[in-house]
Amino acid sequence: MNIKGFFQDIDSRWAQPASGKIRLGIIGSAALLLQTDYDRGTKDSDILEALDLTSGIKRGLLELAGQGSDIHKRHRLYLDFVPSGLPFLPQAPVFHFLHALNATLRHFQVEALDVVDVIVSKLKRFNANDVGDIQAMVKRDLVGHEALISRFKSAVDAFSIDARAEELPLQVRNLHTVERDMLGVAESKIELPDWLDR
Repeated sequence: MNIKGFFQDIDSRWAQPASGKIRLGIIGSAALLLQTDYDRGTKDSDILEALDLTSGIKRGLLELAGQGSDIHKRHRLYLDFVPSGLPFLPQAPVFHFLHALNATLRHFQVEALDVVDVIVSKLKRFNANDVGDIQAMVKRDLVGHEALISRFKSAVDAFSIDARAEELPLQVRNLHTVERDMLGVAESKIELPDWLDR
């Protein structure tokens, strides 16, 4: 799979005028594929919804590279948009500018979510693909335990102030699985809001 070619194809077909390059913040497994030598099948490339993505830009991107589009059929990938409050992310997610890819693009600036932040986000759903992604990053020594705990605690802080806090005990259990079974370290104590029924 050539995920970089996917973005280059979008860029070459983009026709909407803009005052500058349009920032695309890529999350999920696509962010891992863009930053590492990891390669696995993925059906979509999630974009974290950002304020600078107007409804017109989003509509244009979905028409050009959304599910069922010519680009989707050609690359077996499609774009999807994720509301910024939905993913389990630290309060200030870290994105990395992809210099080599961006040097080939005229209309877009692609940034990939930091590997550790991607791992934190995968502790919410934690399905078989998520577990495989996490194991692959651990195997490549890209998941430092201290960094993982620090970023996880930041995400807990972001989620603990609203109804999403009810999901936190499960995410803590998933974190402990990663610590115990993948990193081979002791489970960390994570402080959760007192009102949660654990």
